[in-house]
Amino acid sequence: MAVTSFAPPWLVLRQAFRSVAASSSSYLHPTHNHTVLPSSPLPLRHSALRRCHVAEAMKGDVELLLKGVGDQAVAKEVKHILEMARRATSRREVLHTDFLTPPVVKESVSVLGKLADVAVVSQGGYPEAERCRISVGHPDVLTNDPDIVAALSITGNFGFQACSHGDFLGAILGTGITRDKLGDILIQEEKGAQVLIVPELVDFIVTALDKVGNVSVTCSKIPLLALEYEPPRTNTFKTIEASLRIDAVASAGFKISRSKLVDLISSGDVRVNWATVTKNGTTVKTGDVVSVSGKGRLKIGEINETKKGKYAVEIIRYL
Repeated sequence: MAVTSFAPPWLVLRQAFRSVAASSSSYLHPTHNHTVLPSSPLPLRHSALRRCHVAEAMKGDVELLLKGVGDQAVAKEVKHILEMARRATSRREVLHTDFLTPPVVKESVSVLGKLADVAVVSQGGYPEAERCRISVGHPDVLTNDPDIVAALSITGNFGFQACSHGDFLGAILGTGITRDKLGDILIQEEKGAQVLIVPELVDFIVTALDKVGNVSVTCSKIPLLALEYEPPRTNTFKTIEASLRIDAVASAGFKISRSKLVDLISSGDVRVNWATVTKNGTTVKTGDVVSVSGKGRLKIGEINETKKGKYAVEIIRYL
């Protein structure tokens, strides 16, 4: 009569764990710095393996995603935001940036939009806001707009002493906070200004800010719906140019001589999409925003090539 022997329970469990570990290792195969899933994997939804796949795939694609970002300073900030998105997705949480400059917002939203399993929300407190905060997270978690932008009203007797955007900015920064905690500043002439800010600093500014220039002021929190924002006034016209060089198009747009614009470029006073231009031969394209210190800014509209090989450029000048 045969005698059946039974392995002790601890040995059975150890063998079972080894079997599971061996089979699991075949589900993720790293190839060329990307994580590739087999054609028929086990369900990975809401699992550690799924989050690992997203994080590793994003890590491998960062340099490829950043290739389209020309400005190195902007690319550095976008890379930081990509890393933030990786952490938020892997941990299934929502993370927020401080206020970002327009080119960083534009490039970040564009790059993040190419990633699966990453939701992104950009908000600056009102339509057409330039400085915005970005929120990133897994689509299952980031399901609505986070409450991360607050508004302040700064009032005083500005009828006798007008204060500029720089005056308000300087006064606020003089309290000790940094620029990235502030969004746009909406000037209201003699009424004062309205300021977008991170919510956690509202009470501090209300208490700390008592003067702008030589004008005594009062600060109070207001709802975003109370912001008095008017779409910018513009003047649209067309110019015919032999090339799309910045010195040719911008000199026509701002109605100054080409040599004068070249001097402004040399002195660092010309920017395209908020990035300083250093070369006269830099070319512009539809959608670019060109700003010149002391002259204002304009936007490049539709561009069409003429029968003579020149360019008909639509200029949208902000008044």
